[in-house]
Amino acid sequence: MATSIVTALRPRPLPTIAGGGLLAGLLDGVDVITYYGLKSGVAAQNIFRYIASGLIGMRAAVHAGALGVILGVGLHFTVALGAAAVYYLVALKLSILIRRPFLSGTIFGLGLYFFMNRIVVPLSAVPKNPNAVFSWTDFASGIFAHVVLIGIPIALMAQRSACVRPAEAIPGM
Repeated sequence: MATSIVTALRPRPLPTIAGGGLLAGLLDGVDVITYYGLKSGVAAQNIFRYIASGLIGMRAAVHAGALGVILGVGLHFTVALGAAAVYYLVALKLSILIRRPFLSGTIFGLGLYFFMNRIVVPLSAVPKNPNAVFSWTDFASGIFAHVVLIGIPIALMAQRSACVRPAEAIPGM
């Protein structure tokens, strides 16, 4: 007779935060480079300088050269790791985040999109364009990225890290 361990589904921190954050950062980074490269011909290094400008301003990010790009890449992955850490901490209290990763990841991604675009970016030092025109294409791309490339991968990594193994697969049981 096979027995299994019955425990609460609790994600493990390292696979959830490091695995989910790095995966989400990679997927989102490739997406933004591809999207803005194809749409507007923006070079990857300029995308990461723009991210760095959120902390040090555009002039400093451009003048920093390669260090501005490195700072932007670092900030990009720091935000992704931070998002995964938040998901992990909330999942410790709300097990539905582990049981329903597609639903939870979608909701998390949508919340993250609005948090980044309504709070983080406006409070940052990135250049503001008062004449910017709303674009449905950019909006749809941002929602897609935050849900499919960030929220759901983080949720799936959290679920994967919380999987319970059968007792017979655990040494000493």
